[in-house]
Amino acid sequence: MQIRKDSLVNDQYYHVFSRSIAKFVVFNDTQEFSRMQDILKLYRYFNFDYKYSRFMKLDPDSQLKIENFLEKENSLLVEIVAYCLMPTHIHLILKQVQNKGISHFMAKILNSYSRYFNLTHKRIGPLWAGRFKSVLILTDDQLLHLTRYIHLNPTSANLVKKSEKWPFSSYQEYINRKKKGFCNFSDVVPLSASSYKKFVSDRVSYQKELSIIKRIIIDNYTG
Repeated sequence: MQIRKDSLVNDQYYHVFSRSIAKFVVFNDTQEFSRMQDILKLYRYFNFDYKYSRFMKLDPDSQLKIENFLEKENSLLVEIVAYCLMPTHIHLILKQVQNKGISHFMAKILNSYSRYFNLTHKRIGPLWAGRFKSVLILTDDQLLHLTRYIHLNPTSANLVKKSEKWPFSSYQEYINRKKKGFCNFSDVVPLSASSYKKFVSDRVSYQKELSIIKRIIIDNYTG
């Protein structure tokens, strides 16, 4: 992987990471995790121009019509290959589709969630530690292994014993291909659902041992 120094490039894949300020817990319960999952799904579209709170006030039929329209139009800022939401940070693998798509997408999701969180918790001030970080993924092999690294984050942090027990990542989409999700990975993950599950589970213990190295890598990302 290569640390980004120049503008993000269309049709390239990036590991994108955003951490809360002072490692503050920004996802405290299922409702907060689920809200960010919804925000990821909706704001990846260029022409989704609703505030999330306004969208949620619509009746379910209207929401479904809008989502079907967005899917049909396929006007994406980014494709989401994989993601994992952790209590203090977010991991994403994104393919940029539109010019400055990743920057626009990240601004939308982080600002939207910040407004919600600050209002809910009656706080003011920034929620995220500066600009998001991104690293260019150079090969398909790196991308595949990075999906595993991301999906193993909850087990490495001892939040769950098995990755499939963590509902706030794309792992369920990878191991249950009948489950409708919003990640696009079929072209870059050449493993069946069962093979991918084994690919991930084989490294649970190993990745825990690398947790210190992981923190060093994250701390040395540059935006």
